[in-house]
Amino acid sequence: MSQRLVVILAAVAATVPPAASAQHPFRNPADAVEARFARSQPVLAYSLRIDSTDVSRFSVEIRIRNAPDTLRLAMFAHPEYDDQYFRYVEGLVVQGPSGGPVAVERLDSALWRAVVPGGEAVVRYRIQLPAQTAGRRQAWKAYLTPTGGLVGGPHSFMYLVGAELAPAHVTLSIPAGWEIATGLEPTADPRTFFAPSAGILMDSPLFVGQFRSWRFSVDAVPHRVVYWPLPDAVPFDTTAFVGNLERMTRQAVALFGRAPYREYGFLYQDGALGGLEHLNSVTLGAPGSDLAQNVNQYLMESAHEFIHTWNLMRIRPAERGDMHYRQAGQSRGLWWSEGLTLFYADLLLRRAGLPTPDSTRVSHLEYLIARYTAAPGNSRIPAERVSLMAYGAPPGSLGDYEASTHLQGEALGAMLDLIVRGATAGRRSIDDVMRLMLERYSGTQGFTGADIERTVGDVCGCAVKTFFDAHVRGGTPIEFDRYLRTIGFIARTTWGPSLGRDGKPAPDLRLRAWMPPGESKPSLLVLSPDNAWGRAGLHTGDRLISLNGTPVPGILEFRNLIGRLAIGDTARIEVARPSGTVRVTVPIVGYDRPFVRIEELPGATDAQRSLRAQWLVGR
Repeated sequence: MSQRLVVILAAVAATVPPAASAQHPFRNPADAVEARFARSQPVLAYSLRIDSTDVSRFSVEIRIRNAPDTLRLAMFAHPEYDDQYFRYVEGLVVQGPSGGPVAVERLDSALWRAVVPGGEAVVRYRIQLPAQTAGRRQAWKAYLTPTGGLVGGPHSFMYLVGAELAPAHVTLSIPAGWEIATGLEPTADPRTFFAPSAGILMDSPLFVGQFRSWRFSVDAVPHRVVYWPLPDAVPFDTTAFVGNLERMTRQAVALFGRAPYREYGFLYQDGALGGLEHLNSVTLGAPGSDLAQNVNQYLMESAHEFIHTWNLMRIRPAERGDMHYRQAGQSRGLWWSEGLTLFYADLLLRRAGLPTPDSTRVSHLEYLIARYTAAPGNSRIPAERVSLMAYGAPPGSLGDYEASTHLQGEALGAMLDLIVRGATAGRRSIDDVMRLMLERYSGTQGFTGADIERTVGDVCGCAVKTFFDAHVRGGTPIEFDRYLRTIGFIARTTWGPSLGRDGKPAPDLRLRAWMPPGESKPSLLVLSPDNAWGRAGLHTGDRLISLNGTPVPGILEFRNLIGRLAIGDTARIEVARPSGTVRVTVPIVGYDRPFVRIEELPGATDAQRSLRAQWLVGR
């Protein structure tokens, strides 16, 4: 029983007269209270219908029993990718017990209200899917084709505001020959599924269509791998594909001690890219044409999204809590949720003996430090601030800098691992921190930045406040050599020309643009004040009018014009600012990037070498 339910039952019990229990047919007052609560709790039954003759849309019906007189219906805003599918709701109709329609008022972009006395209501609407843009689809977005698609979750379902704990059943009407894969609980009807709350409903996409599937078990917990192919699918080695997923899964479960789900689904789409984690499933893009060339091409991304099952979905930032129809503020601790997940995606593949992009842990760390150093924003803007801007904030929120919460977090996690190992003489590592974070923060209480610091300190028995003050809450560059000395290493950083694919110096084209909603001119993103564009006087937020005399009405035109520039060219930029129009001349030059080589520290002790040997094998 949830904590919220206990509180509500206690409040109801306080209103029951003492004599009522003797007159009620239940054995005790608590039974009577729970029965009264059950009668007042709304119960929802969703139906989602896909018409094989028109895959540009699908229809949804919601039948509500024990409905409040005033319904407030909303589309959930996902904390990472709020794709705003409220824009695609059509034909919304609400009916009362008599069957007649009632007035529906739109209170907000994603919120509607209807007054329906009588305790029963039926809601109907359609989702008109947006047209597919050029390029590969994003794997978490809803789509439909004649052979399958992805529906459900925040892209499909409204929820009843104020009744987020109400249970629901979902019944699918789909074309003949299609199958269903979802994290929702199955029922006796193979096309009906159960969600104990609106939160679970929104977190459980419905993968439907003609696909192939495989199964394996880890510690007696079933796992299903589903692959939806394009009509002209390219064959690949599915035995290796599924087998490697199983090996990775075993390492993740071993790290945390157990699987936190009853069953898990890896839901793969041909022709798509990207991925999104859920409590007991993951949606991932993995084009068959890519897998035919390298069956392990998406293994790292699969590992990253799978480890989120623990680190983000259960070890949860405190701010990532209640459901809402507006995207909530982000977490200061997202660097932990994303960065440590990247750290373990690499490490667990190594533990499983699976291929990784970098041949050794040393080469991986060299590449990590080089990327961190190459973008000045990573060492100037605190990780907590970058975390707050990771999702939901408009591009350019970091000013004339670029920084990555994923990259910062992985670098911080790697150094914290060395701190723990050094303080405990190798008896403990970041593994112990992750397990303690799971123990403390996988319930209703999420973690804060102070909680991460406290947990690391409790595991290592050492003070880490200085580290967190400097690199997490403050914008001080990470002193990599200070922590690498723990394992007898030192990093040598040199700078040299950045080269293109042809082996020749690459032009400094480190300038981006985006189109603010409702605007007609792209807005510039200057990634560093030290690059060619920043030195010339351009700033993030400048509105681009023309480039070398050619008007730039959109992002595609911007990319085409920038992509034609070469070393020795001159870019004449005209931008609009609040103070007026400004013309800037930018000489196109090459640029240097950092090269990092990790070497053995002269005079390393036996203790340092011992810790290094342990670290190198990933234990």
